[in-house]
Amino acid sequence: MERVLFITSTRIGDAVINSGILQHLLETRPEARFTIACGPLAEPLFRALPRLDEIIVMAKKKGGGHWMDLWQRTVKKRWDLVVDIRGSGTSYFLWTKKRRILKRPETPINKVEEAASILRLDDVPDPTLYVSEEGRRRALDTLDDKQPWLAVCPSASAPYKVWPGDRFGELLKRLIAADGPMAGAKVAIFGGPGDHDAATPILDALDSDQVLDLTGKLALDDVAACLHRPRLYIGNDSGLMHISAAAGTPTLGLMGPTDDRLYGPWGDNTAVVRGATSFEEHYARFKDKRRFQPESLMLDLDVEAAYEAAISLLQRTEKR
Repeated sequence: MERVLFITSTRIGDAVINSGILQHLLETRPEARFTIACGPLAEPLFRALPRLDEIIVMAKKKGGGHWMDLWQRTVKKRWDLVVDIRGSGTSYFLWTKKRRILKRPETPINKVEEAASILRLDDVPDPTLYVSEEGRRRALDTLDDKQPWLAVCPSASAPYKVWPGDRFGELLKRLIAADGPMAGAKVAIFGGPGDHDAATPILDALDSDQVLDLTGKLALDDVAACLHRPRLYIGNDSGLMHISAAAGTPTLGLMGPTDDRLYGPWGDNTAVVRGATSFEEHYARFKDKRRFQPESLMLDLDVEAAYEAAISLLQRTEKR
């Protein structure tokens, strides 16, 4: 039996992005057992991983104490492979036959391709979600088969990359109108416990029988199961956007002050729409201080552009 230690990200989106190489290891090492080290937010994404021995949750501590905790929990084991997406020094102090530690490329590339470089893979594996059969049954109970579903996440990790809620409301209203491209669909709103304010403009724009507000009501692994079901997902640059893309659901990412060439949703069923301001222009103005901006930097993206992008994606994925 082989033992593999896979050290992945704290952020939800990054953990999803890195999951493709984890799936590659599952397929190419059929006798291996896996230990996953990740942050507490990403932990639910790995609960249904096949051949899972343990999930080590790395809650951040002052002075990098979480890395010492990880070392103490893993140093006594003999590993066949250690894969460290975080590029930490901890991996150098573990007993292992092989170690693969991510080194950032000199020329930035999409983060999915960057993750694949750690294993020196020519073919980039797609991100993968691990969903239990019980989770799939719960998803069917949540998003039934009575009508198509349009999923949306109007929030993000910071205000600067949040599209205004009233525009979300207007867009969704047009899409599910009687003469719209998703006539008869019902909107499912996703988000965390603190995202209720972002959902409010959508709830105000739609009739109560047109929307299901799941904000703060689902565990992350249940969100991942549910996001396999919608006909279309629309959302800001967030972890849920990457979950939807990994599920194979047609996913429209609303981008602006983040670089979609690096962080855009990955896969054949995905698309990106952004306003007139390029990433380079955003960066020239704010540089790394973008994430500290208290207001949205997405105001140059209008509803019409998002609507046309949604229609285009629906048409392209019609046979899905």
